[in-house]
Amino acid sequence: QVQLVESGGGLVQAGTSLRLSCEAPSRYTIGWFRQAPGKEREFVAGIRRTGSSASYANSVKGRFTVARDDAKNTVYLQMNSLKPEDTAVYYCARNQFGRLGPMSEYDYWGQGTQVTVSS
Repeated sequence: QVQLVESGGGLVQAGTSLRLSCEAPSRYTIGWFRQAPGKEREFVAGIRRTGSSASYANSVKGRFTVARDDAKNTVYLQMNSLKPEDTAVYYCARNQFGRLGPMSEYDYWGQGTQVTVSS
């Protein structure tokens, strides 16, 4: 079993920032996903286990940045210029193949952290 733990969520106003953390037991390719009430879970950003290659959803490009601290086996999601539409539960997940592939390839998920952005 691979345990992933997200943290850093909270209630903030639009235009402000949050940094989410995903703690893992090893160096994994990690994807960040979010799910708003009544909406399907969607990919937000991810970073590969090797190097710093990252991928972002179009909705967050230019605002969100994903990075990793290999010494801590932690992946961060820096969220700037937050918008109300960013409100969701954010999850980090491990890709079983070590790539930023389809959601079906992510086999271990954290429990999620709530991000609420007020206008």
